[in-house]
Formats: sequence, structure tokens, C-alpha cells
Amino acid sequence: MQNNNNVVNANSGSVRKIITTVVILAIAVIVVLNSFTTVRAGHSGVVTTFGKVSETVLAEGLHFKIPFIQEIVLIDNRVKKAEADCSAASKDLQTVTSTISVNYRVLNSYSASVYKNIGLDYEAVIITPAVQECVKAVMAQFTAEELITNRQSVSDQMMELLKDKISTYGIDIQIFNITMFDFTDEYNAAIEAKQTAQQNALKAEQDLQRIKVEAEQQIAQAQAEAEAYKLKSEQITPEILISNYIEKWDGKLPTVVSGDSGTMMIDLSELLKGIGTSSSSGSTSAYRQTAPTTPAVTDQSNDIAE
Repeated sequence: MQNNNNVVNANSGSVRKIITTVVILAIAVIVVLNSFTTVRAGHSGVVTTFGKVSETVLAEGLHFKIPFIQEIVLIDNRVKKAEADCSAASKDLQTVTSTISVNYRVLNSYSASVYKNIGLDYEAVIITPAVQECVKAVMAQFTAEELITNRQSVSDQMMELLKDKISTYGIDIQIFNITMFDFTDEYNAAIEAKQTAQQNALKAEQDLQRIKVEAEQQIAQAQAEAEAYKLKSEQITPEILISNYIEKWDGKLPTVVSGDSGTMMIDLSELLKGIGTSSSSGSTSAYRQTAPTTPAVTDQSNDIAE
């Protein structure tokens, strides 16, 4: 019986040693695993010791920490996008609704300060209210029409004001965009009516200019025709008149004449004499004086009646 008790006691001691060893190894593994942490790309690690935030900020990579005492809070330092719906009054008291899109990032060096003073919900706590306030402040300086025509200038002023408000928190504004401007239905109708009136006025002015141009063209055309007629008249000579007269004559004489001394024979000598006289005078007046007159032609029945 004594030998059996010794065997049992020996086995019990070995089991306890094995269990103790396993427990110690497990604790060691857990401690080792909790002694290291990894900060992901685009993030920074804020160290807290029993909840107290340390000013030390961990960069990307693998880092050692005190297990069960220190915790690492990851802060996203990548560029993020925030959108805010805003309603404000313009300088001329028109209600303007807008949608603002902001690209921002938390600076790495300010990660501990942002987590300590604001927390992880810094977009809702800081950025959105600041955007709405800046939009109201800037829109009050412009009329509704200026907000449309000077949109880029309005956007730049809002961005600068927003930077001044939140830069002290370590939040950097990358891009500021006004994605939507909207006015009341009454103001939109007024703008449309104004645009229609301006277009009608522009069309009327264009029609007036067109009429003036057409009138000037007609005047210029009339002047050109007058000059051409004048030039053509100056170029007419007795020779040209006689030549045209001969070319158009068909060679037939009238069969009926009136007057005792009437004759249809053309005296070419008188014509040639007229040509010579007109050539020496340099005008058509001489020709007109020497040209033979054509007797008046009457109906043959008148001669018979006489």
C-alpha cells in the first residue's frame, strides 16, 4: 500500500508542474503580444497611460508599449471629405441654401491634442459648425446676384475664414468647394425675367445695327451707281452715238411722211460734218446741233384727206 501512495503523489506533483508551466507560458505569450502595437499607414498613434493622454505621438510602424497599462488610439491623418448643408441670407436679404464640400486632414503633430481636446468625432464637433458659420458670414457681404457672378471669390473668402477658425486645432483645409447654390422660387423667376428682358434688348439693338448697316449699304450702292452713270455719260461721244444709230437701223425707209419738204434720205455728209465739229469741240453738243432732224411720221390717211 505504501508504494502505491508514493506513485500517486509523484504523478500529482508532475501534473501540477505541467499545468503551472502552461499557465506561465500562456501569460508570457499574452504579455508579449500586448507589448507591441502597429500603427497603420496614414495614421498616427496617441499613447494613453491609464487613460491619461501622452504628448508622444507614434508614427507608422511597429511600437513597444507597456502591456495592460498603456493603450494606443489611432488617429486618421489621411485627407477626408465633409459635406455641410447651409442656409444663409445675402446682403439684399435673399435666402440662399447651399451645399459645401470640404477636404481636410488632421496634422500628425496635432493628433494627441485633437484626441485630448475634441475626441474622434471632430468633424461633427468642429468642422461642420465652422463651415456653416463661415458661409453665413461671407454671404452677408454679397448680394444674391454677386454670389452667382463672383462665385470663385466667394468660395475663396469662405475657405480663408474657415482656415483661420480651425487651424488652431491642427486641422488643415485642403479643398473648399461650393457644390450647390439655390435661391427661392420667387427670386429664380425674377432672374429668369431679367435675363429674358436683357436678351430682348440685345436682339433689338442687334436689329437696329442690322438696319443701319443695310441702309448704309443701300446708300453706298446708290452712290456707286450714280458714279458709274456719270462716268458712262462722260464717255459718250458723237461717234459712239452715230455708230449705235447706224448699227440699229434696219436699212428700211418709212413709207409715209408728212410735209412738203419731208424726206427720209439720211444726209451722211451732214453727219460726218457733225462728227468733225463735235470732235473739235470735245463735246456732244455740237453733234446735237448739226444732226439732221427726222420729219414727223403721220398716218397715211391724213395725207389722203388733204
